[in-house]
Amino acid sequence: MISPRLGTPLSPNATRVLMLGAGELGKEVTIALQRLGVEVVAVDRYSNAPGQQVAHRAHTVDMGDPQALLAIIEAERPDLVVPEIEAIATDALAVVEERGLAEVIPTARATQLTMNREGIRRLAAEELGLPTSPYRFAESLAEVLAAAEAVGYPCVVKPVMSSSGKGQSTVRSADEMPAAWEYALAGGRINFGRVIVEGFVDFDYEITQLTVRAVGESGDVETFFCEPIGHLQSRGDYIESWQPQPMSAAALTRAREVAAAVTGALGGRGVFGVELFVKGDEVYFSEVSPRPHDTGLVTLRSQRLSEFELHARAILGLPVDTALLTPGASAVIYGGVDATGIAFEGVADALRVPEADLRLFGKPESYARRRMGVAVATGPDVDTARARAGEAAALVRPVAP
Repeated sequence: MISPRLGTPLSPNATRVLMLGAGELGKEVTIALQRLGVEVVAVDRYSNAPGQQVAHRAHTVDMGDPQALLAIIEAERPDLVVPEIEAIATDALAVVEERGLAEVIPTARATQLTMNREGIRRLAAEELGLPTSPYRFAESLAEVLAAAEAVGYPCVVKPVMSSSGKGQSTVRSADEMPAAWEYALAGGRINFGRVIVEGFVDFDYEITQLTVRAVGESGDVETFFCEPIGHLQSRGDYIESWQPQPMSAAALTRAREVAAAVTGALGGRGVFGVELFVKGDEVYFSEVSPRPHDTGLVTLRSQRLSEFELHARAILGLPVDTALLTPGASAVIYGGVDATGIAFEGVADALRVPEADLRLFGKPESYARRRMGVAVATGPDVDTARARAGEAAALVRPVAP
């Protein structure tokens, strides 16, 4: 494990972190690390990604190319390699660990398992025995149709590797399946020609249970929990989140048991975003991200330490504090237009909303459904915070140059 003794950036004794993925979440982790005096190198598949704009150095490379990744890691010699997205040649990370080139966060195995829905689902359901939705894997249209018959309609078809709802469809009949199959193949970060077909769980709501594996007072890695985050999704992508999500004491206890089981099996240190379905007091495992979660953007205002600051501390072996300060909420700002170098109007109006703030990510290229920013707000209760965040987000107007 890395020593909590921190060096000086851009010096021979620097503590150096290499971020694999430099989107909006990676940008916030980079800023949190830099506040602790860490030297950060940001890698992404396109130039001028948000995290690259604030890092000490940046590289642009196909992160699905294992040789390209290894070359950068060998050249930079970081203390830690921190994956921030799914589309990574995870076999290269295993080589990094084997050669002792750097410590992979949380571990190379955890990254391999969680960046492929098949790996993590089999771990959770088949090895750990956790309740999940019914599921099947398929590699052809015929297999997808058979899987849907097995789990029942309606069902959800997803690539085994994707993010932010890309390639995900809700299918209500066999007639809709050919289009869903093609969409899943096209939407995967890396096309394995393989999808997961999931049956629906009759749930009341879904949550993200942010779970932090960090060094505790004992000197060993312990598990800490943030207050549960509720969220709404559209087409598989989060559009709104809030904290705390009201839930029964029994459901909260069970959610944390499930989260602890999954993250404990994965090992390592850092923040994990554990997605769960809740029905009454029953909790079903859905997915886990071994890094800060997009729904956790709400913690920029709601917690003493945001999920990004928690991740930075945890991976460096430093103490963490998951205390909630106030009810909060976040609401997504979409690009609305397909253009390069867009501008934002209505920012001043949005910032006049009580207790509201904005994060405009600085992505160089906008698409109508691309997340370009987020409004966050606090309030005396969750409903007020949600209303404020939604109002602020609606006031921001992305415009083509």
